[in-house]
Amino acid sequence: MTAPLRVVITGASSGIGAAVAERFRREGDRLLLTGRRTERPATARSNERYLPGDLGDDSFVARLVSEAAREFGEIDALVLCHGLQSEGSLTRMSVTEASRVIDANLLSVFSVVHCAVPLMSRERGSIVCVASRLGMVGMPGQVLYSAAKGGLIMFARAAAVELAPEGVRVNVVAPGLTMTPVIRDGFARHDDPDTYAAERAATIPLGRLAEPAESAADSRSRSH
Repeated sequence: MTAPLRVVITGASSGIGAAVAERFRREGDRLLLTGRRTERPATARSNERYLPGDLGDDSFVARLVSEAAREFGEIDALVLCHGLQSEGSLTRMSVTEASRVIDANLLSVFSVVHCAVPLMSRERGSIVCVASRLGMVGMPGQVLYSAAKGGLIMFARAAAVELAPEGVRVNVVAPGLTMTPVIRDGFARHDDPDTYAAERAATIPLGRLAEPAESAADSRSRSH
């Protein structure tokens, strides 16, 4: 019988990250969760540790990895679900906001991986980066988000090559438009949210938005 995975999940307080945590939870894996929200996720079990904090803060990242070392010894799966979506045209987005988008979606991932690699299991270690379809295609108002997620995809590809000799796999999940709380809130800001949601769904071959659980299934399958 395969031992439960020892898993660290970022962005686990909502959306895709929360769905990823639930998927691993159902498999009986051991979880260490982190997110920006201060309150512990309602679905977290009593034996799961939740550390709220900012992954843009190097000292918090070091604390998170130290906690993983204390809890697990080694990490079998590191699933990076955190990020920041911010709309804005090239001419209207400030350099400060652009920096926030790059930091939240790319540099913070580097920071976590940089600290966590020494703890990754050399027998079944797996890193999964949750990117976006916008890392592969362009869309007006999403230039910096696309740049950040595209950078994340290339980060994972290069890291996969670099870490392969150490027995650590690196993969990417790049979801399409997914009905997360962030997306739902964005739709709600339109004059007719239902009509706008229908228009966006009509651009998708399946005719609907993805559900967080679908990305979670992909993340789990790439972690063992």
